[in-house]
Amino acid sequence: MHIAQIGNPVLRNIAQTVNKANDSEIVKLANNLITTAEAANGVGIAAPQVAQSYRLFIMASRPSIRYPHAPKMSPTAVINPVILGHSDEIIKDWEGCLSVPNVRGLVPRYKTVEVEYTDINGERKQRVLTDFVARIFQHELDHLDGILFIDRVQTIKDLYTEEEYQKIILD
Repeated sequence: MHIAQIGNPVLRNIAQTVNKANDSEIVKLANNLITTAEAANGVGIAAPQVAQSYRLFIMASRPSIRYPHAPKMSPTAVINPVILGHSDEIIKDWEGCLSVPNVRGLVPRYKTVEVEYTDINGERKQRVLTDFVARIFQHELDHLDGILFIDRVQTIKDLYTEEEYQKIILD
C-alpha cells in the first residue's frame, strides 16, 4: 500500500473508531498493513499512514536495518487502543517513521504502558508493554490522533538524518 508522507493532511486527522473489529474490510486492511510494514522494514504502521482513517495499527517488532536491536514479536493488529496507565519513568530513545522518511529523532516516551485494545478476532485485550514495544504502541497510537514523532522531540537538536543515525547505532 502507498504510505502517506509528512505534509499529507491525512496524517494530522483524528482517526475514527472501528465499530466491528472482525469486519472483513478491517481484517483485510490489517493484513495489508502487516505486508506494507514488512516490505518497508517497519516495526509498526497505522491505518492513517495508508490514508485509512481508522483506529487501527500494527505492531510488528523484529530486527531490521532500521531497528537492528528490536525484539522479535508476531505482527499484532491493535484496534481502538487506549493507554490505561503508565510508568513514571520516561526514556528518550530513537524513533523513525515510514511517513517521515530519512529522519530520526530522540523521543521521550513512557518506559511501561498498560494498554487495552480489541484484537482482530473482536476480543478485548489488556497488556503491559515495556521498552521498545511500549514505544511502538505509543508511536502508533499518536498516529491515530494526528501526531507525528517529530512533534514529540524536545529540541531540534534531537533530530538526525537516517545516514547519521546509522553511523551512531553501528558504532
